[in-house]
Amino acid sequence: MELTWHGHSTWHVTVGDTEMLIDPFFDNPKTDLDPSDLDAPDYVLLTHGHADHIGHAGEFSEATVVAVPELAAYAQEELGFSDAVGSMGMNLGGTVECGDAYVTMHRADHTNGIETDYEYSAGMPAGFVVSDAKPTQLSDEESTTFYHAGDTGLMTEMREVIGPYLEPDAAALPVGDHFTMGPWQAAIAVDWLDVDHAFPMHYDTFPPIEIDVSDFEREVEATGSDADVHVLEGDESFTLGE
Repeated sequence: MELTWHGHSTWHVTVGDTEMLIDPFFDNPKTDLDPSDLDAPDYVLLTHGHADHIGHAGEFSEATVVAVPELAAYAQEELGFSDAVGSMGMNLGGTVECGDAYVTMHRADHTNGIETDYEYSAGMPAGFVVSDAKPTQLSDEESTTFYHAGDTGLMTEMREVIGPYLEPDAAALPVGDHFTMGPWQAAIAVDWLDVDHAFPMHYDTFPPIEIDVSDFEREVEATGSDADVHVLEGDESFTLGE
């Protein structure tokens, strides 16, 4: 599984022959890319409806959008995703097959809303657990699994459900504080999830979320977690499972 961070919460995830783009938003200081620089993904996964998470989704409208039903419907009505390609409206707790990947949706503790002249319900905010194997109660040491937490605060589901049952190998967690977890709560999340690899995201994009990201590294170490913290440069890739 290849993971590429394009700044903020934007990740390109490759599982087998399947390409996924999560929360496309390229107006951030960590990327030098324009949406047109990327090949079209097979799927666009949207965690919630805030502008810094769906801002460039419409640039990839030939893909299948995956989101809660309310947000998926908005993407078709307003962002140009076609009926021919369709959308995959799913909900919290569900698992869907997306090409070579299995995508499980889990809750995120956040607000949700779409900032337009019209009022839209964007449903519940979410995170995604992406795996190359279907999750079951049987532990699968051969599978490779990536957790994109979306915008969230620390929640006990990370310790009680996502970590022990969905078994992510790696997690991308918001660390910018103010609107989401900051470094110390995100570090607790790393420990609770029991991941091998942790990636900070959702920081330095706007003044309220500018941080010293090394604080996150120190906080993870302070928990006693064995996770490796990877502070990626924008547009940098990491191969998970090697």
